Amino acid sequence: MRIVVCIKQVPDTTEVAIDTEKGILKREGVDSRINPYDLYALETALRLKEELGGEVIVISMGPPQAQAIIKEAYAMGADIGLLLSDRKFAGADTLATAYTLAQGIKTLGKIDLIITGMQTTDGDTAQVGPGIAEYLHWPHISYVTSIIKADLKTLTVTTDMSDTIETQILKLPALITVAKDINQPRLLSYKLKLKTENRAINIIGYNDLTKGEEEFFGLDGSPTQVERIFPPQHDIKREIWQGNAVKLAQCTIAKLKELRYL
Repeated sequence: MRIVVCIKQVPDTTEVAIDTEKGILKREGVDSRINPYDLYALETALRLKEELGGEVIVISMGPPQAQAIIKEAYAMGADIGLLLSDRKFAGADTLATAYTLAQGIKTLGKIDLIITGMQTTDGDTAQVGPGIAEYLHWPHISYVTSIIKADLKTLTVTTDMSDTIETQILKLPALITVAKDINQPRLLSYKLKLKTENRAINIIGYNDLTKGEEEFFGLDGSPTQVERIFPPQHDIKREIWQGNAVKLAQCTIAKLKELRYL
């Protein structure tokens, strides 16, 4: 089974700079890591590989520094790494990102399964995974919490629908997005890190994916219009009360009256 896992490099901080003119995050010079949700996707792929055989391919879109997370994926057990990197990909919204990733995946030949995390910590839209499937015209299921049965033709999975848990059978090739409940990601292997430190990462640019359809990539291919972007204001006020239960109850009642909740 050939499995593609989509991974993304996200800021390893809540204090990020913002390009107010373009309405995007400034990622240069910021400490980064693999999107935590993508680790569950990678672990899922590695377990399927161990069960059914095959190979795990990780694909990411980002600046050259995103090669670091592909090397981390190698140290967890991934076999092949692909980075889509080009200035013309910059500023992509979820639609343009999904399109670019779908075009990158097409260069890999026959693929049986694509796995993504259910969302990213820097966007939280949960749109890119299903978007890739739509561009490929593949069936897809989101928020998968377990894989009950897997073979080379189908997956039987459970999905969390908030008020119900559904069991579904998915014919391959297909795409799934996975939730954190599906597994516990393994740690990086030091032996694998040493073994794969010189393993090549395939870098693909704009000219490798397009025949002139520039309007589908990056900012040009992003219909999302950001009216304004700004960091949240931290205006939380804190009061510390001390005393016995009666005193604390009196303070609470006084504050509720002050705020006109009583």
